Amino acid sequence: MEKREELFSGKAKSVFKTDDPDLFVLQFRDDTSAFDGVKVEKLKDKGKVNNLFNAFIMEKLEQAGIKTHFVKKLSGTESLVKNLDMLPVECVVRNLAAGSICKRYGIEEGLEINPPTFEFFLKNDALHDPMINDYHIVSFGWADPTHIEEMKKQTFKVNEVLKDLFKNGNMLLVDYKLEFGLCNDELLLGDEFSPDGCRIWDAETRNKMDKDRFRQDLGDVIETYKEVGARLGISFD
Repeated sequence: MEKREELFSGKAKSVFKTDDPDLFVLQFRDDTSAFDGVKVEKLKDKGKVNNLFNAFIMEKLEQAGIKTHFVKKLSGTESLVKNLDMLPVECVVRNLAAGSICKRYGIEEGLEINPPTFEFFLKNDALHDPMINDYHIVSFGWADPTHIEEMKKQTFKVNEVLKDLFKNGNMLLVDYKLEFGLCNDELLLGDEFSPDGCRIWDAETRNKMDKDRFRQDLGDVIETYKEVGARLGISFD
């Protein structure tokens, strides 16, 4: 497998072609952003930490029967992934109230949400990722009804697997977002799962252990990401 030219560069990751059109190299960079790119910074070792974190989580999900685009880890900052036709929607599950749902509905942060909620958002920074529903997705051709139901099913299955995983590390999986894509008409989990795309709290103190540390200027962002990983059994050496 030969890494070739860069295909796409996002806010924190870059995608490179390979000599196999069905496989890409996903590179995690040290770039960090929040508020649709308004706040931007480089954090040392972030690319490596998120790559190793994502590889660990994707492997756990694969073991649980959830199909992903992840193939294997290539280096500290790079992984080999399948070429997906990404669907332009984000799937969000919330186990506890935090972030935008508190602002939207006047809900107190930390409220347990039972059963967990599911929300769709349009992946579009220019529009600030607006909330959408099944009808929008079908009407505007972003995905078909079969894929909508499968995304919901897989996202809740991820919740079952990861809530227990984080619980064993004395942590709460507050909420998270997932993205899916199609590979030969098969729906696969794509993008990444790292502290950048979820909220994680210490189960006892409820200290924030995710990207909110960057958003809210709480400090020790990467050190805290490493602590989360260590509790899960991830080695960053």
